[in-house]
Amino acid sequence: MVKAVIFDMYETLITLFESPVYFGTQIAADLGMEQHAFLKIWNQTESDRSVGKVSLEEALELVMRENHCYDEKLLKMAAEKRLAAKRENFNHMHPDILPMLSALKQEKIKIGLISNCFSEEAEAIRQSVLFPFFDIACLSYEQGIQKPDEEIYKRCMTGLDVLPDECIYVGDGGSHELEAAEQLGMKALQATWYLKEGTTQPVKELPDFLHVDTPMGVLEYVRLGCA
Repeated sequence: MVKAVIFDMYETLITLFESPVYFGTQIAADLGMEQHAFLKIWNQTESDRSVGKVSLEEALELVMRENHCYDEKLLKMAAEKRLAAKRENFNHMHPDILPMLSALKQEKIKIGLISNCFSEEAEAIRQSVLFPFFDIACLSYEQGIQKPDEEIYKRCMTGLDVLPDECIYVGDGGSHELEAAEQLGMKALQATWYLKEGTTQPVKELPDFLHVDTPMGVLEYVRLGCA
């Protein structure tokens, strides 16, 4: 009996690649820094930024001070542009995302979110049109742990009051999230509706998992599990 669907966020409910990106390369250019010098330190902060040890602003300050070019106004500008880019992602969702979430609600299916995310992404998620649909949102920046740590899945299931075999987990497959969900006893589905050839998306189709090519396809698996 399926009682809950737990979603990944990026490249599952929304994508980073349908609107202008504002990644490290773009930030470095705005700060007037050499790309290699910026990325050398910026990339080292990724794990700490994901688990709430370092905020966006703290990471930017660290990079700038290490390169002896700290400028408060430039830092604030880059942080605002980064947050704006993360908010903009929600304006370019697959058109069936909201109908799919609405249909799950109508069928009394609980909805969870587990997302590896930075401080600015957590803020954008909480401000988004999607957030009211979630019965629980386990955001790595707030939880202090990230996928594929099984503890973040367990916290989500506890919040939903469901067992693993009562859950479907839907994600694009990054961070070994599908393997972790499956090992815990969930049915794991790879969301492929955002996957495209010729992009810098880190994940491709994974042959070891069932694929869902459209958001509404999630409903079919829910109904099969409820039959």
